[in-house]
Amino acid sequence: MSARAIASVTISFGLVSIPTKIYSSGESSTGIRFNMLHGKCGTRLKQKYYCPKDNDEVARKDMVKGYEFSKGQYVLFNEEELKTLQEKSTQSIEITEFIPTSEVDPIYFEKAYYLGPDKGGDRAYKLLSRSLQKSGRSALAKYAARGKMYLVLVRPFEDGLVMQQLRYSDEIRSIGEVPLGDATVKNDELKLALQIIEQGISDEFKPEQYGDEVRERTLKLIEQKVQGKEITEAPAEEPKAQVIDLMEALKASLEKKSASGRKPAKRAQRASAKKRSRAKG
Repeated sequence: MSARAIASVTISFGLVSIPTKIYSSGESSTGIRFNMLHGKCGTRLKQKYYCPKDNDEVARKDMVKGYEFSKGQYVLFNEEELKTLQEKSTQSIEITEFIPTSEVDPIYFEKAYYLGPDKGGDRAYKLLSRSLQKSGRSALAKYAARGKMYLVLVRPFEDGLVMQQLRYSDEIRSIGEVPLGDATVKNDELKLALQIIEQGISDEFKPEQYGDEVRERTLKLIEQKVQGKEITEAPAEEPKAQVIDLMEALKASLEKKSASGRKPAKRAQRASAKKRSRAKG
């Protein structure tokens, strides 16, 4: 089934305007949610708003929005004033510059959306996609929607384009705020750590090899409960010992990796020997 567009926009590429549609790049959240129920009768509870000053429940029609400009002090806004404050949607992605794709650290990444050509935009869309792929660059752009001005990165992805929503620089905390300690890494430790990395190297990212194991296990337990069966807590894992000797831990990791890597190789050698034996017979 074809994806359904969630918005239509125009990409400004020099003096070229590319009619484009925006599509979600992922499925809705697959998290498992539990609702709050009344323990006595099992009815789902409803949320109510309460004013501690008047000691009274507040109906939605009596609610207003306010901005806290000082501790405990608010300035109130009506619906018309709130509309005035909102950024007007431009329905356009305005490219400001082209930068190397590798220059944007993933820490700036937020949501990602697919972009597809709208009616009459196929050729220009393909031209932009191919140009970005060829140049190794992505387009930094501004996009106003839903009352906010977004900084986005239009980047090539396979045969199409992705609009990557970015955080602004003032929304990123400095790692300098994180206490990192003052330990010194020894050369021998570094060599062993690099060997461990070498053993686990893959040249491709294959996300299909991974799944949410916790979600799958939880759903199985929920299904047991639905069927009236009891569920019991899984035995807790043994706590991992604190690393006392870093070198010994690194060596043990290498030995464990090597041993697990040798077993399949030996089985393959035995199977190959059997084949040769059968062929000779």
